[in-house]
Amino acid sequence: MKPVKVGLLGLGTVGTGVVRIVEGHQEDLSSQVGSPIIIEKVAVKNLEKARSIEIDQSKLTEDPWEVIRDPEIDVIVEVMGGVDKTKEYILEALERGKHIVTANKDLMALYGTEIMAKALEKQCDVFFEASVAGGIPIIRTLIEGFSSDRIVKIMGIVNGTTNYILSKMSQEDASYEDVLKEAQELGYAEADPTSDVEGLDAARKMVILGTLGFRTNVELGDVDVRGISSVSKEDIAYAKKLGYEMKLLGIADRQDDEFSVSVQPTMVKKSHPIAAVNGVFNAVYVHGEAVGETMFYGAGAGEMPTATSVVADLVAVVKNLKLGVNGLKAMVPYKQKKLKSDEQIAYKNFLLLEVDDKAGVLAQITQVFGEYDVSLESVVQSPNEHTPDAEIIIVTHHATKANMDKVLKHFETLKVIRRVKSVYRVEG
Repeated sequence: MKPVKVGLLGLGTVGTGVVRIVEGHQEDLSSQVGSPIIIEKVAVKNLEKARSIEIDQSKLTEDPWEVIRDPEIDVIVEVMGGVDKTKEYILEALERGKHIVTANKDLMALYGTEIMAKALEKQCDVFFEASVAGGIPIIRTLIEGFSSDRIVKIMGIVNGTTNYILSKMSQEDASYEDVLKEAQELGYAEADPTSDVEGLDAARKMVILGTLGFRTNVELGDVDVRGISSVSKEDIAYAKKLGYEMKLLGIADRQDDEFSVSVQPTMVKKSHPIAAVNGVFNAVYVHGEAVGETMFYGAGAGEMPTATSVVADLVAVVKNLKLGVNGLKAMVPYKQKKLKSDEQIAYKNFLLLEVDDKAGVLAQITQVFGEYDVSLESVVQSPNEHTPDAEIIIVTHHATKANMDKVLKHFETLKVIRRVKSVYRVEG
């Protein structure tokens, strides 16, 4: 049983977990694939850094090219992060006939199509299960589990930081600023949280899910992105009062062959399973024409959940090696990209308006909705205890994005509206 030799790029949190699993579960892994799996060489940033695991120092190098160019290495596991330079490493490894396992969402969101095309050309495997939802096996499910179905919608909580913040705001009536500070202290949020809280991390993951689910080349510029930094305690309170939970959702929606992808704070009906996903956990809801509604839930990050997905991909590569079928599962998008227009994108909306507290205001506002063919599901008007104005809470029926944009533009000219305080998508 000739051992399969692995080169590891990166020995941070996830890389450390990969080494723990490969070395600690060697008997189980060998029994599954028919041969030992050996971590042959590891590229690190600093050879002198103290580490939480014991590893043979002779296996460490500060030069990733040393790993890539080693003829003994069969598989490259990339958990170092980065984009442009990492892309160079991956393409060169593929050129040399090495198989790839990566947890790099940024790399796959920006260059996934190019990398998969190279993998197909060289008949190599590229697996990236850990790039979207940590320990949740959603990538393999989309590629294999739904291979006989036609996916019409993917909706997910794919960023644990924002879900933690919104959950805490809901459960403790806390402000965004206070919860963000707490999340940073606990290590759930970075010192610079922009990528998470402004929806960029989730957008990259939705690019990957949309590409796999719809079999077309979804790009980052195709995603309509809005983060959670403007979500207030008041918004959360109104959501709960109306029977909703606030979640940052990535939503990829397809009708016929036209699709839209967005990331935005969304009010989700409490009866929907995804509304109950709290803390740093992730969940991905997939709706297929044949299977109907399914949902996948679990830890979206962390050393061992993410490393588990990485090693599962590694096992799949080795099994393919034994069978001689590497490179046959490369999913290169084959459908022509057809984005929905704003006239085709439709959903319910929540609006919170601050208005003059006088007779006839509501009639003027409802007239604007009617003018642009937006029907209303519910309207609640109440005085605002902090101002002499009143507040109107409106939930619309499904309305096109184009028509809602016209409504909001018209509101800018309506003198009885002091300001539009909040607008959110509504699901469930």
